[in-house]
Amino acid sequence: MDLAKQHIDIGLYTNNRDAQLAFWQNVVGLEFDHVGKLGGGVHQLRHHMNGSILKINHARDQLPDLDPSGYRRLLIAKPDLDAVQSLKDPDGNLVDLVPMGYRGIVGIGIEIVVSDLAAAKGFWLDALEFQAGADDTVIAGDTVLLLREDRAIKPTPDISAARGYRYTTVQIFKCDLEHAGILQRGGREGREPRTIGTTTRYSYVRDPDGNWLEVSQRAQLTGSLD
Repeated sequence: MDLAKQHIDIGLYTNNRDAQLAFWQNVVGLEFDHVGKLGGGVHQLRHHMNGSILKINHARDQLPDLDPSGYRRLLIAKPDLDAVQSLKDPDGNLVDLVPMGYRGIVGIGIEIVVSDLAAAKGFWLDALEFQAGADDTVIAGDTVLLLREDRAIKPTPDISAARGYRYTTVQIFKCDLEHAGILQRGGREGREPRTIGTTTRYSYVRDPDGNWLEVSQRAQLTGSLD
């Protein structure tokens, strides 16, 4: 896959805007970037984290209480730490601040709970064309995906907008080309490619457990949506 950015992003949904901003900015120490209006009463508050973006999607309407997705923990490397610091945001999302280089993480890591480790590796390594790391990790650009098998987990719901970590984003140069390639290599259809104004062309694919992955062609990175 032809990456336009060597960092994976992660998105969460919340109804708890002020408390979430206070936590992620003041406790975790993330730098605010800007607000994007997604429509339907959802504002995306974007924050920088070592090249990746945390997308805090604040919904005006009450979000449904659904089972969690497979994206269970965010790990953020901090150069001034010598031990792991485990935290929870106001909605209960798990986040670890880790020393630089912990489990190979120099940007961020994302713990993904999967029902079938072999099937999950087939998605991330074959369909997504990322690289295998040590100890059931996948190297996606400079992001480390930490796969953990739990055969008792439930599939991720088809509704993507619910409280908690709900999707990851990979930035590429050609959305339609990469979307079709992922499906040909075994990924599941999520949503077909579509365009937002002059800024982004994007689609969604899903892993064997139904977890959502956004395939994003952002004009700010690629220079064009053609």
